[in-house]
Amino acid sequence: MMLPELPAYLSSMEGGAGHKGLIIALFTITAGISRPFSGKLADTIGRLPVMYIGVFACVVCSLLYPQLTFVGGFLTLRFFHGFSTGFKPTGTSAYVADIVPDGRRGEAMGMLGICLSIGASASPLLGSWLVQRYHDPNPMFYTSALLAVGSMVILLNLKETLKETQPFRFSLLRVTREDIFDPLALPSAVTMIFCYFSYGVILTLVPDLSDHLGVANRGIFFSLFTLSSISTRFFAGKISDQLGRVPVLKFSAILIGISMLTFAHADSPNMLYLASVLFGLGNGIFSPAINAWTIDLGDPARKGRALATMYIALEMAIGGGAALAGWYFADDWRRMPGVFYFAAAMSFGGWVYLFFRRR
Repeated sequence: MMLPELPAYLSSMEGGAGHKGLIIALFTITAGISRPFSGKLADTIGRLPVMYIGVFACVVCSLLYPQLTFVGGFLTLRFFHGFSTGFKPTGTSAYVADIVPDGRRGEAMGMLGICLSIGASASPLLGSWLVQRYHDPNPMFYTSALLAVGSMVILLNLKETLKETQPFRFSLLRVTREDIFDPLALPSAVTMIFCYFSYGVILTLVPDLSDHLGVANRGIFFSLFTLSSISTRFFAGKISDQLGRVPVLKFSAILIGISMLTFAHADSPNMLYLASVLFGLGNGIFSPAINAWTIDLGDPARKGRALATMYIALEMAIGGGAALAGWYFADDWRRMPGVFYFAAAMSFGGWVYLFFRRR
């Protein structure tokens, strides 16, 4: 909901325009830092408490954005807001893995992704509409908090799926290298870094690119992206159950790379929309397959740790892409295509890695 409007919101603050790359980078740094803790806690105190923490962070930060209306305060909130995505997806993915048969794991992750995409397709348009309607971002922030409260209500009606839970104790927050990294999940983590670098680039540059091309509602890109993503998630996860994860991931890496090249040459709204659809198709195929592959590779008794390893790689990729895009672009339009070319090279590099690893 917030992402299309945050670059302009930050630019409206004195001295904020030069920090747009940090909108995503700070968020993903915290998310990455929290993954080892969320993975360990999901495997010890349970899946639901980990999800509660993520939702709580989302509610609190959304309510505080209207109060901290200076650059330092905003960036601090972006840092702490990262705990929402550092905890919630880890607990959710582990919860889903607990309740579905192993042979339908890809299909289940595809269904989970559809639910995520439905929310993500509607919310950017809603966020931008609220800002345009009230000429004020605060209604958007409060609506975000309200929706997060709604998700908490749903969680309160679920039953814990971890069979042997432990009561929380502070010693559980002491993480070792073994808690942070699952070597069995390394292939999925490397693939994630290559293919999700482009996501950080997109989140940082597309709002500005939309303005540059005369697209009035910055949320249109995000909605097209997620709607096209939904269209592939209906079958992509199931195909990965039948044909294998690696062939599906190789195809998605190529499609994501082609979408980055299309962004690099986008000189009209229609070209932007085409690139959005291609990126959504590639991402929709990639996401359920990489989630299922991570669980396939990891220790069945420590699903949270395997997922945390993959999600740490995700945050590294998104944060790195966002930071590089914001730093290199720096409001110089001649530089924007170069960022997309580099993102395309990263995606094609993911295909190369999968090809030679398979051999």
